[in-house]
Amino acid sequence: MATSVTPAPSAGTTNGTRPPGVIRPVFLLSAPRSGSTLVQRVLAAHPGVETASEPWLLLPLLGTQRADLPQSGSWQRVAAHAIGDFAETLPRGGADIDAALRDAALTLYRGAAGPQATHFLDKTPGYSMIVDDIARVFPDGVLLFLWRNPLGVLSSIVETLDGGRFRPSRQSLTLFDGPARMVAAAERLGDRAVGVRYEDLVTGEHAAWRRLTDAMGIELDPAALEQFTSVRLTGSLGDPTGVHRYDALSTEPLQKWQATLCNPARRAWARRWLRWLGRERLAVMGYDLDDLLRTLDALPGSGPGDATGLGRDLAEMAGSMGREVLRARALDPSTSTWRLILAP
Repeated sequence: MATSVTPAPSAGTTNGTRPPGVIRPVFLLSAPRSGSTLVQRVLAAHPGVETASEPWLLLPLLGTQRADLPQSGSWQRVAAHAIGDFAETLPRGGADIDAALRDAALTLYRGAAGPQATHFLDKTPGYSMIVDDIARVFPDGVLLFLWRNPLGVLSSIVETLDGGRFRPSRQSLTLFDGPARMVAAAERLGDRAVGVRYEDLVTGEHAAWRRLTDAMGIELDPAALEQFTSVRLTGSLGDPTGVHRYDALSTEPLQKWQATLCNPARRAWARRWLRWLGRERLAVMGYDLDDLLRTLDALPGSGPGDATGLGRDLAEMAGSMGREVLRARALDPSTSTWRLILAP
């Protein structure tokens, strides 16, 4: 549970009415390293909005009904089939399962939020795998899609998750499956998918933040753009980096990716990845493929320690390609990032 500014009652829906005791779930959907912890803290600084670091509650509850989740183990297809069979024994089939899971989740959200809260914000990066399921089970839920410049996401993964080593093949869910599923879901959901770019939020412009609060049915509190620093998230998951590094909204992270993609091997991989994401997906996210490629190509040809870094990166890439070949021979169902990157 988050500790924030003193909560006060606020409107639970856009018309200001909501049944007593019923909490409205808000889902912040994004790839990891997209700035979601910052957005979570700003929204939780508003009266009536509570949160917890990363609940991950719905992935095991709803994911078991999906036979197509990547890297989920051999039991996944059996579980999805068995749950489908069981649903046929219920009066309303799968709708009864959805209703039971919704009631369970809302009960837990209410317990975590406390009696005064009107909204509970669930920020869990893994939910990019089950966006459609969340939308179906929570018809009253708010679906906030947070997008970030893909080159910024890639850089942050390298620096934060992989300690500066260039190992994108280890991040197939984050870089490939997750974005593809989120974009497809956003297109299907239409107006229910409320999208905003990280770059627009960190400038502090109220219009982008108001888009989020309007979707939640609450008033934007400009003070929250400063008071979010008082929000403390419990739990071991989430992003501690930005919490400790930034005590105010900052545009400084927007250019940091340029130093990370500092040699030809990294830029070549990033270029192929952008083309895999494609013009249409990037447009849904709010970015232009040609602009991203031009910015990438305009980077200096070398950087500090480039020669050493290039050799290490090439060795990492060769090793990851070899491991993917071995996994393919072992019939491992994991997504092959190299097959996607090198496809014509």
